[in-house]
Amino acid sequence: MPDEPKQTFDYEFGGPFGTLVTMIFLPLVTLLLTYWASIGEVEFTNILPSTDSCSSQDTFSFLLDKIIGSDVLCPSCSDPQTVVFCAFVVLSWFGFQVVLERILPVEIVLGAPLPDGSGKRLPYRINGHLAFWVTLLLLNVGWPRWVEIHNSSEDTSVLVFGRAPLTWLYDNHSTLAFVTILWTILLSTYMYLRSFRQGLLLAAGGNSGNPLYDFFMGRELNPRWGAFDWKEFCELRPGLIGWMILNMAMLSKQHERLGYVTGSMILINIFQGLYVWDALYQERAILTTMDITTDGFGFMLVFGDLAWVPFTYSLQARFLVDHDPHLHWSMLAAIVVVNILGFLIFRGANGQKDAFRRDPNSPEVSHLSFLQTKRGTKLLTSGWWGLARKINYTGDWIMGLSWCMVCGFESIVPYYYAIYFAILLVHRSIRDDHMCQEKYGEDWDKYKSIVPYRFIPGLF
Repeated sequence: MPDEPKQTFDYEFGGPFGTLVTMIFLPLVTLLLTYWASIGEVEFTNILPSTDSCSSQDTFSFLLDKIIGSDVLCPSCSDPQTVVFCAFVVLSWFGFQVVLERILPVEIVLGAPLPDGSGKRLPYRINGHLAFWVTLLLLNVGWPRWVEIHNSSEDTSVLVFGRAPLTWLYDNHSTLAFVTILWTILLSTYMYLRSFRQGLLLAAGGNSGNPLYDFFMGRELNPRWGAFDWKEFCELRPGLIGWMILNMAMLSKQHERLGYVTGSMILINIFQGLYVWDALYQERAILTTMDITTDGFGFMLVFGDLAWVPFTYSLQARFLVDHDPHLHWSMLAAIVVVNILGFLIFRGANGQKDAFRRDPNSPEVSHLSFLQTKRGTKLLTSGWWGLARKINYTGDWIMGLSWCMVCGFESIVPYYYAIYFAILLVHRSIRDDHMCQEKYGEDWDKYKSIVPYRFIPGLF
């Protein structure tokens, strides 16, 4: 068990300083993106309110007042009641998803062997797909409200059910993002403090001994409350489903404003809705990913899962409410083709890998060639995985590009995702390559000679 920091530590993300900058930078970017999506362009002049240049305040107080007074960096801070209510909504949403995870029918699936050499495999409750559909059902036809019924004898209040007032999410979008960021900071702090309990399995990458770095990376590998696994739950439930609900809210708001819904708004809801559904339908597949098997549950995953994903991945839908380009049907059709291409590559590659891991002798993958490593692991060298070592990332990025394209080509704001995701996938592939090199040694060099390309066959 890696309880003691290593003598020499292999830092990632620029070490302690890099992670500190990242922890400051990402929340700011999240708030800026929600602002830029609302105005349709990148703009900096109105982020901080103008103040008297002759102010006698010290620098820190002066800057703090400007941030608190900013509707971009501290949305609704002048209205504490709104902030408190939005915080209540965010925590209620999180709690609602916890309740669904606890009460819905579940399949118990064992994860990968733990890295402590014990061979132990943790059980995981897999019911995210069912939680997805129950959530949609309740928000569309099961939202409760009281109505007054007037009759000749007396007036009575009756509980009825209908569609949730989703446009409220649009109206309070930036404030919801702000309080979610605060929630992720609190949750990350709790996860860091609890990781010092005795007998816990720590993540090798989050046990450097530097508090800043370990807070970011996450010290504890599998934080749990009994059978409730914090990391696996947050990976797919509140943030990913929340992303789709935010998209639905933007669609509702566009319909409220225009009296109709545009082709671009329909496509972004279909594209990203399918992506979210697919992730939850394939929930068991995440149990072998780096996030679950290797990374600790620190700020990096907490913030990414709960704040970054729902509030920046829904950026295109937010943009389209006020800045829809009204693309021609032929352009929309071409974008559909791009999305389908990306999805076929992404799902085909991931499905093939998952099937091979479950049973290499099954008919669907038994024809594939592979490299037998000294560790006993088999590395696919044909099929999708013979084309490139990260061919699934390529499909994932192509899908993301199609999401940006539905917003037209006049603003760079919606294309942040394609830019950011390209950087993320390249960095993640470098992390994967480094870990596999340590894990497989010369077998990994041999594998790379057989499958020389990382993303694009014949190019890169």
